[in-house]
Amino acid sequence: MPSSHRREGAIKSWNDERGFGFIAPLPHGRDVFVHIKAFPRGSGRPGVGERVAYELEVTPEGRHRALHAELHRPPTAPAARTLAGRPGHGRRAYLAIAAFGVVYVVITLNWPVPWWVLGVYVTTSAGCFVLYAADKSAAIGGRWRIAERSLLALGFAGGWPGAIIAQQTLRHKTTKASFRSVFWASVVSNIFVFVVLATPIFSETVAFGTRVLLDIQSP
Repeated sequence: MPSSHRREGAIKSWNDERGFGFIAPLPHGRDVFVHIKAFPRGSGRPGVGERVAYELEVTPEGRHRALHAELHRPPTAPAARTLAGRPGHGRRAYLAIAAFGVVYVVITLNWPVPWWVLGVYVTTSAGCFVLYAADKSAAIGGRWRIAERSLLALGFAGGWPGAIIAQQTLRHKTTKASFRSVFWASVVSNIFVFVVLATPIFSETVAFGTRVLLDIQSP
């Protein structure tokens, strides 16, 4: 049965993919389960250590669960947390797509690139956008999230332009530093692989290695 008495606590742990965590009551007490649906829409994702006010519900099984939870954030916190989603930052992210477009055109003009390669980038980018949109919807609704490794894998496979568009237009996955670092590493890796395979670098490297092996084996 829920209690209308407001209690205070701090976020002890939070699983962002699954949308739930636990509150450590203050000054002490039994850990309280809290789901993302307990927070008002638009309040943002909870972070470990953040103060929270809530109503306590004890289920018939004796489980402690938080209801009507509210994070205690200073007025400046939302601005700090959405820094990566500001227009200036978004324009810099779009520059990566524009720069890759230039690289793609230059390489295509000098060395023939199969049309299916462009098709892979377009298709995986569209798939990435759909996955980001689904994950954003799941985050808002408190449903099961799409694994970050799946988003990163599809981005590395060529869908990263669509991922960037989704991140900026949907304001999703733009503040988590660990994800951003791995994401941009996957973007650089994808571009590197494309350049190596689409230019004579790969074939010349293989030819050079073959010649070295033949020289070593020859009497």
